Parts: sequence; C-alpha cells; structure tokens
Amino acid sequence: MSRETAIKGIEGYFDDGGFMADLARRVAIRTESPIAERTPELYRYLTDEMTPYLAPLGFECRIFDNPVADAGPFLVATRTEDPALPTVMTYGHGDVVRGHDDQWRAGLNPWQIVVEDERWYGRGTADNKAQHTINLAAIKTVLETRGALGFNVVALIETGEERGSPGLRAFCEANKDLFEADVFIASDGPRMQPGTPTIFMGSRGVFNFTMSLVLRDGGHHSGNWGGLLANPGVIMAHALASIVDSKGKILVDEWRAQPMSNSVRGAISKLKVGGNPGEPEIDRDWGEPGLTPEERVFGSNTFEVRAFETGNPKNPVNAIPPRAIAYGHIRYVVGTDPKQFIPALRRHLDARGFDAITLTPERDFMNATRLDPDHPWAQWAIRSLQHTGERDVAVLPNLGGTLPNDVFADVLGLPTIWVPHSYTGCSQHAPNEHVLAPVCRDALRLMTGLWWDLGAGGTPTGGTN
Repeated sequence: MSRETAIKGIEGYFDDGGFMADLARRVAIRTESPIAERTPELYRYLTDEMTPYLAPLGFECRIFDNPVADAGPFLVATRTEDPALPTVMTYGHGDVVRGHDDQWRAGLNPWQIVVEDERWYGRGTADNKAQHTINLAAIKTVLETRGALGFNVVALIETGEERGSPGLRAFCEANKDLFEADVFIASDGPRMQPGTPTIFMGSRGVFNFTMSLVLRDGGHHSGNWGGLLANPGVIMAHALASIVDSKGKILVDEWRAQPMSNSVRGAISKLKVGGNPGEPEIDRDWGEPGLTPEERVFGSNTFEVRAFETGNPKNPVNAIPPRAIAYGHIRYVVGTDPKQFIPALRRHLDARGFDAITLTPERDFMNATRLDPDHPWAQWAIRSLQHTGERDVAVLPNLGGTLPNDVFADVLGLPTIWVPHSYTGCSQHAPNEHVLAPVCRDALRLMTGLWWDLGAGGTPTGGTN
C-alpha cells in the first residue's frame, strides 16, 4: 500500500459521506463549556463519542477530571507501536461557545449540520470539531492503509478551551509523563486564504485587564456641579489616549515588541492578510508605524480597548458620573514579558497624573510562543504539505490570535506545529458558524499525507523547541 492509496482512501471517506456523518454526530452534542449545566455533555462527548471512535484503533483512552472544580474533563488517548519510533502529541477541544440558537439565520440550527453550497453550518464546525475530526480520521486512514502507523500517538482532547482552558496547564504539569513526545501537531484557527494550506508554529499571547476610576458614591446634577466636580469618564478617556494614539500606535514604550528576527520577518513577508469575501477592509494607516499589515498582526504587539463605560449608556442622564471603567486587551509576541504589563502601565499613568486609576489583571494570561520557521520540524511539515497539496504553503511564525500553545511549548517542551483547517470568514464564535467543504476535503488529504510521512522515516531527531 502506498501514500497515494491512503490519500485516495481519505477522499472516499469525504465523498461517500463518512466525514459528514462523524462531524454531524459531534456537532449534535451541545458542548457549550461557558454554560455550567452542559458539564454532562462535555463528559458525554468524551465517553460516548471520542472513546468509542479511538478505542478500536488501538488507543488506550483515559478520562481525567479537571483540577479546576467547575471545568470540563480531559481525554488522553495513547497508541504505542514501538518506543523507538517517533511520538506525536496531537490535540483538539470538544467544547464550543454558547450556541445562541435564536440568533442564527432562518433555516439554520447550531446543533445540526445544514449544507448550503460549499458551506456546512453548525456550532463547532470550524472551532474545533471539524478540525480534530479531520486529523483523527487521517490517522485512522493511514493505519488502515499501511497496517501500522509507523509512529506513536498521544492525543489530548480538552473540553474547556472556550473558557480559556482552565486547568490545562496544571493538568499537563502534573502529568508530564503522559505527554512525552518528539513533536506536537494539531489544528485550530483559520488558513490565511481558503485555498492556501497554512502552517503556524505558535501564537501571540493575550493579557486582559481593567482600568477603573471611582471618584464618589453617586452621580450629581451637571447643572449644579458641572465645572466643580472632576468627571471620571473624561479622566479615563485622557488616560487611554496616553496609552495609544489616534492611529493605534502604542505609547507605553515597555509594551512595544522586540525587533523581529530575519527568519520571522522573511516568513511574514510572504503573507497577505485580508481581501477575502465578508472580511472588513484593512485600515492601512492604523497600528505600529513602519510595519506592514502582516507584520502588525503576526510580528507586533497590539493594544485594544474592548469596552469603556461611564454613567449609564443605556439610559443617559444629565449628571456627572461617579465612576468609569475601561477593559484593556494586549496581544503580544515572543520577547515580551507579560509580567511587566501592569507595572509598566502603573509607572506610565502615575507619571502623567493618573495615579487614582486602579489596574486589575482579569485572569491568568496565555504566553506568546513561536517556533522558528527554520526549525527542522517546521521545515519537515512544510515539505509534506507542499508534496500533498502541490502548491505553496503559507507559513506563519505565529498565529495572530491566541491558543493554549504555551502549555505544549513551555510546559511540555515540544516543538509545536499547527495546520489550520478553517478560514477567516467562518463566523467562529458567532451565529452561522460554518466550514467550507472544499477546505475540509483538502485538509483531509494534507493530514493523511503528513501522518503517512511521519511514519515513513526520515523525520527530525529530538524534540527540542
């Protein structure tokens, strides 16, 4: 049996409806991790769907409770052919965001696959059920075709990614022996362009915090007190303006990204963001000056105001509000120390007279990660994807968004490879989420070729990231 035979087999799996059937079963399970009442469904996804799929393939499946009391469980599935063979760790998340059933367009149901031309609608199709379904089906096809994989697998399916992966770091830290591997290969996020195979080796970090200013207990009539009482909304607006200018440039020097390496800049220079149907038009003069749009999103730090409230926006009154709050958000790349974000901002604000503003980190941050595009495992994966796809591959040093990749790269010490199977217009997290059928079929072929090559020998040695 040959590589070509395996790829033909996975094409048949898609064309004959096997992929649709597997995905439809998984979408039908309402794994909304932000809703506490859905916890039994999170367990059901692992016990009734994923374990029966993996166990016949020779995987030993174990389900672990989350060390965080109110968070969803983990499935760890291992298949060992020979300890001397390379071991790959793969990952997916079975949970989804809220369905928002009443917000979907007429004729659509978040818990049923609805097909309209090339679009397959359903909650979790793009994020992340189709993506790990593709990867596991490709492993199954290689096993059935070759009779063996030629490598070992440890698969981790979590059920809390849409809540920020609570407990994932602690679980992996406490169970490193379960995840001894040479390389991490998984899928999430979008391709650069729907027709272009894409690979990224890390993700920007994310750091959320609040800025709050409380000047008094209640509001006061602006006719009687205007000009006499400081307005916290005005003060907060000026504080924000001191952090970022009117063109989006960061003004806190310690928040700026370090210069990109030549390999990172070279990889980014081959990319093109935007321009796809349904996407907003890029504001070319927004963000860090002197950088291309691609460098701004993949090689730089950005600050955003996610929300800003003072007074009562839903029912404004003619009064001076007593308080103001702003919700800040930083995406950052490797080379930036997130532990310095709050101290640096504190010094910045105090120096400008905004010492009354309180700064509060919202939650634990996810660190930025990046595997150099020249790393042997990255180059190996790129060659495999190019071989199967017979076209160039978009290579991102890191995703512009954020994944819990720091757990795999930093805690487990693995070189990390991500091959996304969605696209930027998929309505991820929004009503009408969908995947594109041609992208799914292409991804099945690419992953089958990649798993085949992993078992064919000639892979890089060692797993140093």
